[in-house]
Amino acid sequence: MGPAAESVGEERAKGRWEEVKMWGGRFEGETDESFAQFSTSITFDARLYPYDLRCSAEWTKALASAGIVTVEEEKSILDGLDEVRSELDAGSFEFAPTDEDIHTAVERRLTGLIGPVAGKMRTGRSRNDQVATDTRMFAMDACREMISSVASLQGALVDKARQYIDAIVPGHTHLQQAQPVLLAHVLLAFFWMLERDKALLAVTTGACSVMPLGSGALAGTPVAVDRDRLARRLGFVRASENSVDAVSDRDFATDAIYAAARLMSHLSRLAEQVILWCSSEFGLAELDDAWSTGSSLMPQKKNPDGAELVRGKSGRVMGDLVSIMTVLKALPLAYNRDLQEDKEALFDAVDTAIDSLMVMTGTIKGLTFDAGRAKELSGSGFITATDLADTLVEKGVEFPAAHRAAGEVVAGLLAKGKTLEGVTDGELSSMNELFTEGSAAAASTEASVARRTSKGGTAPSSVKAQLDAAEGLLAGA
Repeated sequence: MGPAAESVGEERAKGRWEEVKMWGGRFEGETDESFAQFSTSITFDARLYPYDLRCSAEWTKALASAGIVTVEEEKSILDGLDEVRSELDAGSFEFAPTDEDIHTAVERRLTGLIGPVAGKMRTGRSRNDQVATDTRMFAMDACREMISSVASLQGALVDKARQYIDAIVPGHTHLQQAQPVLLAHVLLAFFWMLERDKALLAVTTGACSVMPLGSGALAGTPVAVDRDRLARRLGFVRASENSVDAVSDRDFATDAIYAAARLMSHLSRLAEQVILWCSSEFGLAELDDAWSTGSSLMPQKKNPDGAELVRGKSGRVMGDLVSIMTVLKALPLAYNRDLQEDKEALFDAVDTAIDSLMVMTGTIKGLTFDAGRAKELSGSGFITATDLADTLVEKGVEFPAAHRAAGEVVAGLLAKGKTLEGVTDGELSSMNELFTEGSAAAASTEASVARRTSKGGTAPSSVKAQLDAAEGLLAGA
């Protein structure tokens, strides 16, 4: 051990590790205080401590297997790490102003507890491979938590669909009334969007499951550790294949943020649907008091603030995606300090998505629909005009002619100030002779919905099959 190492060890033993940096041996001058504050990451990466401690513990065990630390040293380090964990869990851990990151803080405190032997824990390891491993472990857990939260929202949608299985509402294209559909069918549309999000999050979890630990700063470790075994012990599928790539790869974080961003785009669509349904103009649904707010000026207001905030926060997560992709777009190999900027974007995207899932789950659970208003909306226009054309096609009329005939009916009723609600066979035939006896029956919303029995259609039988499939997927999740 040279004089510099002895000096560091002496400072550790005296409990003055706050003044000794992991990298300070080559430097004689002090770091500018403003720069030190600018470069620190402890304010946000402290939340990685469970992963950092677990990595340190498993790395220590690997060092013991390789003969780098003795059995006694291994026990001392592991016991010390347990004490550090207890302090962090309890919130009693005291961070020092000079803690650059969670790794520095942990090693400083461990040294204070067990002395210079704590430094052996860092043998053959760099902060580069350590932070990449910590962040991957966080991302895997975050993806699993998002999957669980998505499933909770899906469950709320399925329950609401079951509750209103017979309600018919207007379906829209271009935000114009298009064709009647079951309300359950519309609710289940969001279930399948979210099912794709779960699938993407599962794939992302796999993408995160490659362990960088043992890559060192960039060139690998000289210590004879079994990295494949270490990967399994830390919950990874495998160890990384290339040390240069491993310490500088943040594709996994980009994938996780993208998955959160796409999820947020779907939550934003659901939020917008709820906002429309609850508007006075639609009048189709009402929010539970627990998931809405009032106006400071207008006493009659019941505002869908939760849904509006989710809709707004989708842009924030999409911004996180742009942020990390911009950081990564021109980095030379291997590790660069720019990569410190990955965590705030990742943490924000994950936190926002999980909070938004909670809000939308509560919103959907508390939503009540007005079946009478649904019937009124569905029968107030020309929403079954396509069905009139379909009845002619079934009689052998080519669709262009059938489409034109149904359009003439719509134009004729508009001129009379009437709708298709309650139209008679006589009225239909007076506007176009292709319509004969029995044609008016097709103009009812019930008949329109019942006719669409294909898989994925809005007929009650098809929607019930959808519900069964959805519940089966949730049961097997």
